[in-house]
Amino acid sequence: MSGRLVHIGSAVVDYVYRIDALPAPGTEKTASSYAQVAGGGFNMMVAATRTGMTVVFGGQLGSGPNGDFLRAAFAAEGIETLTPPSPVMDSGNCVAMISSDAERTFVSWPGAESILNLDMMAPVSVAPGDWVFTSGYTLSYPGSRKALADWIEALPENIPFVFDPTPVISDIPRPILARVLARSAWLSCNMAEAAEIAGQGDVETLAARLLADHCPRAAGVVIRSGAKGCHVRLAGGSAQTVAGFKVDAVDTNGAGDAHIGAFVSALARGAHPFEAARYANAAAAISVTRHGGSSAPNDAEIQTFLSQAAATGAPGQNQKAHQTA
Repeated sequence: MSGRLVHIGSAVVDYVYRIDALPAPGTEKTASSYAQVAGGGFNMMVAATRTGMTVVFGGQLGSGPNGDFLRAAFAAEGIETLTPPSPVMDSGNCVAMISSDAERTFVSWPGAESILNLDMMAPVSVAPGDWVFTSGYTLSYPGSRKALADWIEALPENIPFVFDPTPVISDIPRPILARVLARSAWLSCNMAEAAEIAGQGDVETLAARLLADHCPRAAGVVIRSGAKGCHVRLAGGSAQTVAGFKVDAVDTNGAGDAHIGAFVSALARGAHPFEAARYANAAAAISVTRHGGSSAPNDAEIQTFLSQAAATGAPGQNQKAHQTA
């Protein structure tokens, strides 16, 4: 695989509590387990590096204990940090409450990752073959959004840029969002985020509208639908709904990150987008059977999973292939 994934996003420390159900207002719950883990953009980076990409981080980490914890986690996964730590702030954190039905609720506190300017990003350079990624979280921060949008717009034409708007999409000013979408080579989002950008409609209508009206330079868009799989539409008009895989989920935290990281990794090594989507569906399916947001599988695990699925005739085969105008 040639080139790197240059991640210009945000990483935070997650404090993860597992509970049977969310507490009612004014009441208290005792968690069944607790963990401190690297989270945020780290989950997507892990998915990409475990499936074969060289990953470097061009965002901002803090100078306190949270930043130190993240740097150690990056080093353990072979992820190089290109920028020096913030001299004045620690990295932020997120409290994640995982209930017994595998759903999760978050409360976050921004830190150094929320402040990004072009001087800080000066050490970040790209080369032919690289892929660049960012998420809506960094664009939602008032202290980073303009500089990041400027940096993205200045990327060389031959560098593919991948964007995940994330659930905080409504916190991104529309002019900033429009600039980033206009530069995107690939957009990966869920149905709610697609509707926030392009209005109401079914998945095929939204995918077509995203390409035609919002991502004019994109090679394609991916609309993720959790366990159901994803819908991929290419700029040439071909589209395919790629079915998901039935698994027993224990933790859905990080599933979208696993999907995007595996999808970009597959594209970077030359996979067709529809096949890359099936590979990404498998990565996400494996990840939800494990606890933790950074539970993305490696390439060998995904290939074994796909081989077993093919042998048993399990869902996940390409479906609803069609050509549209």
